[in-house]
Amino acid sequence: MGSDSNNSTPSTDKGDGQVVDLFTGKTWNPDEASKIIRIAPELDGLEMLYSNDANPDKLFSMKILCWALNQNGEIDAMVPWLSRLVSCRELNDPLNGHWEGYYDNFHETVFYDAPLHKVVELESSASYYDAEYITEKDTIQEIPDPIGTHAVLTGDKFQTITLTQVTSWRLLNNGAIHAMLADSEKVENTPVLVGDESLYAAQEHSDFKYFFHHIIANKIKAGDPEAMAAFTRLLDL
Repeated sequence: MGSDSNNSTPSTDKGDGQVVDLFTGKTWNPDEASKIIRIAPELDGLEMLYSNDANPDKLFSMKILCWALNQNGEIDAMVPWLSRLVSCRELNDPLNGHWEGYYDNFHETVFYDAPLHKVVELESSASYYDAEYITEKDTIQEIPDPIGTHAVLTGDKFQTITLTQVTSWRLLNNGAIHAMLADSEKVENTPVLVGDESLYAAQEHSDFKYFFHHIIANKIKAGDPEAMAAFTRLLDL
């Protein structure tokens, strides 16, 4: 039972022009249909497959961060991509990547829909934890980062940079997912865990520029020539 089987939200017309979701009993707003309402971390190492225009005969892979359930019932994987967290299916960057499917290294299989166990997890947890929230910035959920994502911060146009590990990802009531970083000056307890008061949203910080996988981040920290050359090319985009 993959995401394609959830492309429409079961609903009924109340007779006054309003459409009601049969699962939740709430009025369905088409403008909010794609809003993310629940996330589940990817803990089994499933990967996104992608290609790019510079290497049309090759496939590349990237660890999936999490799976996301939209209000319309659609489910897709999410990955940190340059300066954004993106849905794999919507990845369409001519220079850097086009989505080609998912890969399960354990079973050595390629697949194209959300796996059944993630569908069940997301749908059942969304139903179980359904609640009313007051503001758009209310936190619905927060999960630890399972893939070692780092954020690049710079306040002087890349003359100097700071690579900071993402502690967690926070889903807000408006559907936004923020990468949470620890402010070293506010840390009182270690390790810094989900929900810690020292955490702040990377995407809302003026110095935030990009996300990097931990392998690339560590190579940049070590001054690896190939990683530094790739990083320099990125700055020229």
